[in-house]
Amino acid sequence: MSRVLIIEPGYHERHYWRDLWRYRELFYVLAWRDLSVRYKQTVIGAAWALIRPVLTMVVFTVIFGKIAKLPSDGSTPYALMVFAGMLPWTLFSTGLNDAANSLIGNAHLIGKVYFPRLIVPTAATGVALADFVVAFLVLAGMMAWYMFLPGWNILLLPAFILLAFCASLGPALWVASLNVRYRDFRIIVPFLVQLGLYMSPVGFSSRVVPEPWRLVYGLNPMVGVIDGFRWCLLGGQSALYLPSLLMSIGVIGLFLWFGIYRFRKTERSFADYI
Repeated sequence: MSRVLIIEPGYHERHYWRDLWRYRELFYVLAWRDLSVRYKQTVIGAAWALIRPVLTMVVFTVIFGKIAKLPSDGSTPYALMVFAGMLPWTLFSTGLNDAANSLIGNAHLIGKVYFPRLIVPTAATGVALADFVVAFLVLAGMMAWYMFLPGWNILLLPAFILLAFCASLGPALWVASLNVRYRDFRIIVPFLVQLGLYMSPVGFSSRVVPEPWRLVYGLNPMVGVIDGFRWCLLGGQSALYLPSLLMSIGVIGLFLWFGIYRFRKTERSFADYI
């Protein structure tokens, strides 16, 4: 069955979102390509997806749990609490870093053929889910080692995975569009992500934040996501602070809208700068 080529002013603009579905195979191709080359020609390959969060967990456990003696969530082992917080943070940070350079890395496609450019950073963000799955298997092993079984809360874990993905995608779209014109963001983004790691409750429980400041702390969109992950995986040992969660969801929604808006506004000029 042959395709019909329609040439009319503004056709692609009016059918942009429908084209996202029509070009879904390109999303799969780009995601699989990025996944296959992520650890290509490395000595230990996909084991890097384990080493990074595990080493971070060990450092945070020693610094915050042993030296600073910060409390854990209930009777949860401190290392388990930290690793449960590392899962959403790794998904967020990996997706943001990969998507920031995705348009530059696909310059040969951007400048030659038409397709919704939104596919490129979205595919790069989605690849971070592969590292998430590997790290989740490690967490499952840790929970079995500590004989720590999740409750019914784990049924809501997919919702928080989606929330973490959206938290990454919103800023990623904005940064990716900026990086096309201002290459400084290749240096700025990793620094901001590293700074955000210490500003988010990854190595400690958000309970240590004084009660009057917890709502303000929820302006960090990853606070509600990390607390939600721990609540799903650790159950009643990690209480969910609802006002902070709602604040984080609102900020994530705002960033996602703004990221899509800025990306779509500057999308036509990508080929000129790349």
